Amino acid sequence: MYAYTMEHICSYGVTLHSPFEVIGETPLGLRVNAYVSGGTVEGPRIRGEFLPVGGDWLTVRSDGVGVLDVRATIRTHDEALIYVQYQGVLELGDDGYARMLAGNPPPRAQIRSAPRFLSAHPGYLWVNRLQCVNIGEVDFASASVSYDVYALG
Repeated sequence: MYAYTMEHICSYGVTLHSPFEVIGETPLGLRVNAYVSGGTVEGPRIRGEFLPVGGDWLTVRSDGVGVLDVRATIRTHDEALIYVQYQGVLELGDDGYARMLAGNPPPRAQIRSAPRFLSAHPGYLWVNRLQCVNIGEVDFASASVSYDVYALG
């Protein structure tokens, strides 16, 4: 086995515009877009806010797995901009596709994703070298997501 470390760099909560934009059933699955309205970032390495730009271009597969495609921007407490992009999975359950199609998602759902960060700010060039893991959940009732973010080392 290869040696590795996981360092907690931050936690964040993001609010999403509601209702979500439902594109509908496509050949790849049910397409649902959820746009960022804001959020907070707190942690030992990154602190700031999510700007009201970006979102998740979610595809829900027929097996109830949501495939995330997220892009957003963080403005740190010291005014640096950090772009974040990640893919991952949203566990909606065996009946998740039907529930999402009917507009009745589960109250909460587990998310696992793999974010990458990019910044041109001299104080945050270190984020350009990270591969991270998000552990979190979505709360459909409040149109929000929350994550703990860990850098792999």
